[in-house]
Amino acid sequence: MNILFFLTPKEDVSYLPEDYTLRQALEKMKYHGYSAVPVLTGDGRYVGTVTEGDLLWAMMDDAGFNLEKAELIFLKDMKRRRDNRPVTVNTDMDDLVDVIKDQNFVPVIDDEQRFIGIVTRKDVIGFYYREYQKAEHKEEHDGTV
Repeated sequence: MNILFFLTPKEDVSYLPEDYTLRQALEKMKYHGYSAVPVLTGDGRYVGTVTEGDLLWAMMDDAGFNLEKAELIFLKDMKRRRDNRPVTVNTDMDDLVDVIKDQNFVPVIDDEQRFIGIVTRKDVIGFYYREYQKAEHKEEHDGTV
């Protein structure tokens, strides 16, 4: 199974440019309702993941809960608690499952480290559940249960 089967392409993913300010990031994440989004360079390279918690800590520690100060803090300068580990298109399913068990989504990058999309844990779990149901139905049909 190729992980591209699960890929949500970049054009369908909300992400933030690293030159966005803290305020811009807050507004975009509020609008989309996501708790974490990929952060990209100007040329499309994946540099990390920013979470609601990262934004909250930056608002408190760096901006003093002041939106005007939040306009002066850039994502590339913010501390991030942890980044979602990316995978390449050549990653096998075992490695994908190993990564995705600890992340809501896995960023997918090409050979030049450019972001091409994400694979969500929901999609992977849904696929394996459907495969399980098919196998269970086949066993019942074949009389092996």
